[in-house]
Amino acid sequence: MNNYLAVVNSGIFYLVVAAVLLFITLMCVVFLIKSFRAGLAIGMDKELLKKTMNASATFTLLPSISILLGVIALSGTLGVPLSWLRLSVIGALQYELNVAEIAAQSVGLSGLTLSELNIEAFVTIALVMTVGILGGVVCCIFFLKRYTRKLNSKPKITDNAGESKPGFGAHATTAMFVGLCAAYIGSYIGKLMPGGGADWMPLAVAGMAAAAMSVFEYLIQKKNMLGLENYSLAASMLVAMAGAVGINMLV
Repeated sequence: MNNYLAVVNSGIFYLVVAAVLLFITLMCVVFLIKSFRAGLAIGMDKELLKKTMNASATFTLLPSISILLGVIALSGTLGVPLSWLRLSVIGALQYELNVAEIAAQSVGLSGLTLSELNIEAFVTIALVMTVGILGGVVCCIFFLKRYTRKLNSKPKITDNAGESKPGFGAHATTAMFVGLCAAYIGSYIGKLMPGGGADWMPLAVAGMAAAAMSVFEYLIQKKNMLGLENYSLAASMLVAMAGAVGINMLV
């Protein structure tokens, strides 16, 4: 076990990941400079551009906490370098945790359990996580323009009442969201059943996160507190995690 942790948190691995992220950071800086110069070239106000950059940087800080939470959640079993890399380039917390769990089970483990992990399982998990996320890149290259045109299609007008119907984008987003929620909640309910280990904690944490998000949605939609929109996800995650810690302390 100690050998496994030493390998996945080795200095060489840190250097490789740092080199990749340094390249990405430099690329972002280059695009930032080019975009700033392009804005000036088309006559945009210099001070306005600076204010936009500062505002964007500020509003990025709190939402990025959710990414940091993902790194912390994965680093205990997969090490810091891989978790740092996966959630810093292309990926999402929901995808990474789910796929890592599935990959671990596919090689015969009960899940992302530190006592069961070994280097062979780690390589398989890292490969599945990396290759799986490339599907989005491939789809963007070949189908993004067509998909974007479809999403931006105008709502259809009914013949009788003259009311507009939601376009494809609204239906696609709703369907994907409902499917995602159903898959996760279904797995949590399965764990709650006697055959699944009677583990009620995931469902309780999901409920706390949903309740916190409902409060934020109420404030955003009903109280017009639109500034909370950038922070609702991270804050809901923190509320649910704090609730889980509190429940564990009580039970």
